[in-house]
Amino acid sequence: MKIEKILFVTKFEQLGFDALLSLLSLRKASLGHVVLMNVIERERVAMRRGTGYRKSEERRLREVANIRFIDWAENLFEQGMEVGVYIVVGSMVPEVITAAGKEQADLIVIGRPHQGILEQLYAGSDVTELLQRSSTPVLVYKQLSESAIAFEKPFERPLLAIDWSPASLLAVDYLKEMKDLCQQIHVVHVVSEKELKGTNAMDIQKTRKETRRKLDEICTAFESAEIQAEPHVYVGETAVEIEKAARECQATMIALGSSAKAAWLERWMGSTPREIAEKSVYPTLLIPPPKA
Repeated sequence: MKIEKILFVTKFEQLGFDALLSLLSLRKASLGHVVLMNVIERERVAMRRGTGYRKSEERRLREVANIRFIDWAENLFEQGMEVGVYIVVGSMVPEVITAAGKEQADLIVIGRPHQGILEQLYAGSDVTELLQRSSTPVLVYKQLSESAIAFEKPFERPLLAIDWSPASLLAVDYLKEMKDLCQQIHVVHVVSEKELKGTNAMDIQKTRKETRRKLDEICTAFESAEIQAEPHVYVGETAVEIEKAARECQATMIALGSSAKAAWLERWMGSTPREIAEKSVYPTLLIPPPKA
C-alpha cells in the first residue's frame, strides 16, 4: 500500500509544523497530498468561558487555526505538495474518521494525548478510540521538542514489533512499500517470561530457535523487497522490551499491529499498542487488523 495522501490532525500545541516537515520524506513513497485538520471540540469552546457554548469563541478559534494553516499551506505549495484543509467543530475521533474516509487518506497522523492517569482510565483517549474505530493506519507522532532524540526521518530505521497477529503481518506488507525510505528494519518479537516458566533449558532454546526461524522469514520478505532487515528476540514485558529494543537498535520509529480488543476491555486490561502509542518517546505507526 502506497502512502499518497496523509491526514495530519493537529491541536497545534501537541503537533507542530516541524513534525509535518519531517514526514515529507514520504514523497519518496508517493506522497503528494497533505490534508491539514483541526478539530475544535465543543467542550473546549464552552470551558473557555464557563458560561455555555459561545459562537464568538468558535469563530475566534477557527480564524486562529486558519491563519496557521495558511502559513503551512504556502510552505507546502512551494515544495510541490497538494494541500487540503479541514477546520471543524465536533468530537475528535468521529470527525477524523469521517475526514479520512472522505479524503481516502492512506495514513492518519495524530499527536500524543496529554491526559492524567485517571482521565485515561475512565475516559480513554483520542488515540485509543481512534485505534479501535479506524480502518486507516495511524501514526502517533511526538512533538520533536519532547525528546532529546531527533526523528527527522521517522521511516529511516523503523522497528517492527511482531506478534504474528494478522495486523502485525499486514504491517510487513505496509513497510515493504517503503523501500525508498527505509535504510534498515529491525524485526522484534518479545517472548514473555510467563511462556518460559517451568520449562527446561532445552525447551527455552527450542522456543528461541523457532522464534528466530519465523523472524528470519519476515526478514527474507523484506530483503526480497530490497530492504535490509535484522531479526531480534527479546524476553520480558512486551511494551518495556519493545522500547528497549528501539533504543538499542537506534530506531527512528516503532511499528506494530493495533489491537482488535474491545474498547472497554482494553481500557481496563491494557494493550501493548495503546501503551506504546501513549507512552513511548518514539513515533508509533499502528496498522489496523485486515478488514473481515
